[in-house]
Amino acid sequence: MAAQRSLADSLRWMAEGTKTFFGALAGLPDDRLDVPTALTGWTGRHLLAHVAANADALLNLAHWARTGEERPMYASFERRDADIQAGALRSAAELRSWAASSAELLGRRLSELDERQWSRPVRTAQGRTVPAAEVPWMRAREVMVHAVDLGAGVGFGDLPGDFLASLIDDITAKRSGAGDGPALALTATAHDGTPTLPGAGGPAAVTGTRTGGPNAVTRTWTVAGTGDPVAVTGTLAELAAYLSGRAAGEVGRPAPALPRWL
Repeated sequence: MAAQRSLADSLRWMAEGTKTFFGALAGLPDDRLDVPTALTGWTGRHLLAHVAANADALLNLAHWARTGEERPMYASFERRDADIQAGALRSAAELRSWAASSAELLGRRLSELDERQWSRPVRTAQGRTVPAAEVPWMRAREVMVHAVDLGAGVGFGDLPGDFLASLIDDITAKRSGAGDGPALALTATAHDGTPTLPGAGGPAAVTGTRTGGPNAVTRTWTVAGTGDPVAVTGTLAELAAYLSGRAAGEVGRPAPALPRWL
């Protein structure tokens, strides 16, 4: 469950994700940044500008946590989108430098926070009030998932299994809160627990293949709904890709299409 995710976990995933993202980026020629990504309307330049701007935005929350002075992530969603579009016009060298320097500064500022500051409430771009300890998790999601979106050879299967399980927890909770998507019954391997994700429409049973040896423990996410269930097989990585609105075909049999998350 998400409650089992510790600050130490999030900091570790943020560090691993940063290394993974920039490792993938280092192997990507500049001209590949001009190529459209799987994210509609975005080239690699837009994606890199987004990751850089995200670090800058989270730096605002780190400042808020450290000083108590309210500093929102973004002035507005419109300004956020405009900054990404403007950033995508920078040269490849400028984009790479911006992404690297903002990531390094964010890591340094977060490392300076003490226990009291980690517990200070801050507000996400979506308007949720969360403790500052949530910031490393927010960054881990960005660098891990967008390392895949770069199209430089990193897949969901290359991401840590414990991160993927926490990511699925997070996405199911958010899709549950919205309640406007299809109901889903998910099963993945090497984890236990049965959270519920309510949704609209018929349920689709998504089943994870058993991997990881004889001691693997199955974890399921169950969604109530109407209509005949659709059984779909997928690994933990494939379920994370599917739930985040990416590579839906990898889960095997047809499953309800989901909009992109993150």
